[in-house]
Amino acid sequence: MAIDEALLRSFDPAISQPVLRLYGWSPPALSLGRFQKADEVLDLERCHAESVAVVRRVTGGGVIYHADELTYSLVCSPGQIPSAVSIKDSFRVLTGFLLSFYRTLGIDAAYAVDAVPEGARLGERTAFCFAGKESFDIISGGRKIGGNAQRRLKGVIFQHGSIPLQNRAITGLTYMRDQSPEHAVWAASMAEYGVTADRISLESCIVSAFRGYFAVALNNDSLSKSELADRDKLLFSKYSGDLWNLEGVDG
Repeated sequence: MAIDEALLRSFDPAISQPVLRLYGWSPPALSLGRFQKADEVLDLERCHAESVAVVRRVTGGGVIYHADELTYSLVCSPGQIPSAVSIKDSFRVLTGFLLSFYRTLGIDAAYAVDAVPEGARLGERTAFCFAGKESFDIISGGRKIGGNAQRRLKGVIFQHGSIPLQNRAITGLTYMRDQSPEHAVWAASMAEYGVTADRISLESCIVSAFRGYFAVALNNDSLSKSELADRDKLLFSKYSGDLWNLEGVDG
């Protein structure tokens, strides 16, 4: 999360090229949405007893249990993407490559807004991310197979999302205060749709989907000196402490 925020802070919309980052989580961890109250939604005693780290994202949304997943983050300026009529519509624009990714792997994926039954409620706030569906969350067979969240600064869009390789929603639910089984029933994973490739292979697939959807070239890169400095500063002053992770106090 410190790297994600460093990429966001270091991005200059006047000169920076868009950035796509792909990563995973080891060991498994829980992330809170920007505005959640840790002690209200998580069983912190259990998290501590089982040494499960809790970190807070710079984006909103509900708790995610990160284990056996492919995570992406994307940083760009509004002028570097196809036009969107609204911030909400920008989710459609920026997740189109994910639909291509899933479909290439044989998964019949669609946006929730296009696939849920008529009259179904979208956008309902839920403490557990995969319990709810936003308009441009990606679903297959009525189940949520990808969650995405966005943050905007002046002239900069930051978006990241979770692509579960194995379904660990039930495990994640055990760290919630509200452990109602229905919160995990609509979560899905790649493996449940017959995709057994490892994360490295899937990273190649998602890169190909990104290239094709946006018609761009991608170059491998590493963090710049300023991004590394920002990461280290954020890790020490923010992401290693409870003030931000549990209480949401920035600085």
